[in-house]
Amino acid sequence: ADYNQLGFNLRSNIFQGGPLESRSLMKDSYTPDIVSKAIRDPKNWHGRRTDDLGKWHQKNALNLNLQKALEDRYG
Repeated sequence: ADYNQLGFNLRSNIFQGGPLESRSLMKDSYTPDIVSKAIRDPKNWHGRRTDDLGKWHQKNALNLNLQKALEDRYG
């Protein structure tokens, strides 16, 4: 019975999904000039700074990708 009711609800389009237009709390809270002046710094995201360990992991990933590309190209 539960499956039949669920199937009926799906066919009836009761579960319509999310909104077609997304809204942002920042855009709703501030005027457009404040939003346009907002600067996103990749080194300081969500109040956190990239520490030395994070920088090491980034460089290590680049190094591993380079080594793999060199092995694929030169054997």
